[in-house]
Amino acid sequence: MAQQKIVIGIVAGEASGDLLGHHLMEALQQVRPDVEFIGIGGPRMQSAGLQVLFPMEKLAVMGYVEVLRHYREIIGIRSNLRAYFLNHRPALFIGIDAPDFNLDLELTLKRQGIATIHYVSPSIWAWRGERITKIKRAVSHILALFPHEPKIYQAAGVPVSYVGHPLADLLPEQPNRTEVREQMHLPLNIKVFALLPGSRRSEVNNLAKTYIETAKLILQQLPDARFLIPLVSRETRTIFEQALYDCDAQTLPMSLLFGHAQEAMTAADIVLVA
Repeated sequence: MAQQKIVIGIVAGEASGDLLGHHLMEALQQVRPDVEFIGIGGPRMQSAGLQVLFPMEKLAVMGYVEVLRHYREIIGIRSNLRAYFLNHRPALFIGIDAPDFNLDLELTLKRQGIATIHYVSPSIWAWRGERITKIKRAVSHILALFPHEPKIYQAAGVPVSYVGHPLADLLPEQPNRTEVREQMHLPLNIKVFALLPGSRRSEVNNLAKTYIETAKLILQQLPDARFLIPLVSRETRTIFEQALYDCDAQTLPMSLLFGHAQEAMTAADIVLVA
């Protein structure tokens, strides 16, 4: 007897969620090759077969000003997603991080009988701990990345599983810096800095000039230093290139990379992360 097709609704709001979603989708496809995914995600999730309803870039905003500027559009997307999933009910819905967007969507779907999984625990152990009340109402199950998180949800009666961080599978326990530097044509006897300004366009726009000025200060002390800047998209690369121009810093020893954050961190002596 043929198995019934499974459709999963899924939403990731930024590049880190796209990476997590990609690995989750591939893991589920190993168990059920016929599973289908529909919702919001980036290029990695799309490469795993995601049917996109709205571009992920619409959700990748940060800061109060940026959120307010796009508020109506973001609320409209969530409203349309809600309507879509209620009219085309998935077997379950998975919200990847982005709690300010996903929890409200999960709350409605769960009330309508659709199982909801939230992948990546909101940082309630660090701030806004009162959110656990809303999480309990909105989420059928939490997938936690860090081992200290499950006990918080268990105490509140929220079903939770510790799944670990997929980067632990991607990053070697003993990175070979020499090999990576040779691949990237970087001398072994200089200091290399990896500067990661974030995945959102607004993050890069806010931090690019600070990172560039930081590099200038480092060069005053370490004239042979090199800088690696992993960027997730053409849009973020364009923003950083404009910042280099604005800061009259086109001659800085910087290599702008499309992705390759793992390689940049392995090659670096020091990593500055947004």
